[in-house]
Amino acid sequence: MPFENYGVLSGTLHRHFRDRPDDQGRWFHVNLEVDAPAGRYKVAVDVDSKKSAVGVEWKVLTLHPSVLEPVDAPAPGYHDLDRSSGSGAIDYLRHPALADHPGCLFLPRPPAWIQRIRERISPARPWTAGSHLEASAALEPILVPGRPVLVFGEPFDTGLGMHNVHQNQGDPYGSQWWEENGTWQDGATMTRRGDGLYDVFLSRFSSQSGATDDDGHPLPPPGAA
Repeated sequence: MPFENYGVLSGTLHRHFRDRPDDQGRWFHVNLEVDAPAGRYKVAVDVDSKKSAVGVEWKVLTLHPSVLEPVDAPAPGYHDLDRSSGSGAIDYLRHPALADHPGCLFLPRPPAWIQRIRERISPARPWTAGSHLEASAALEPILVPGRPVLVFGEPFDTGLGMHNVHQNQGDPYGSQWWEENGTWQDGATMTRRGDGLYDVFLSRFSSQSGATDDDGHPLPPPGAA
């Protein structure tokens, strides 16, 4: 089932560090420490694994805070979010500021002539594919100590922390994450720059689909029966 608890952590970035190669477990993380009124939170951002054949994809965006309303500047601390449009929740495929074509709500892949018009009006923001080390290197420049930070994802069951800070939909049928698929529950890391804009890191695994139904499950490829 989709996440029972989903939300955003607002705080100040204290520091970040990578997992050590000898104790990372299966998945490799860039770890953040975020200060908030309740204490120092640990945030685990998945950036793939040396031990897995599943690759990672990412993109780095710069966004005006107004496009993130109503969570553009929440009070420090953790806040639950409804898994719905307009609540402040994140959905890579449906949020107008995050979709592959900015300003366009998600739809199944359009006809080629519409796609060409979309490319002219709002150029695509493609995903970059690479290793966990390349993904880490793409994330780390926005992790400036002292910056205000927003982390979207699932809170730890116990203790102060956040995980599942990546796409949380589109996992294939038969995978262990199929039942956790859901819309409006994606994770993201955002840090606020001195000019007020947000630097944003989004990530997903190569096994996850970029087109999903209302339950967050993968849509069949175009032309499939």
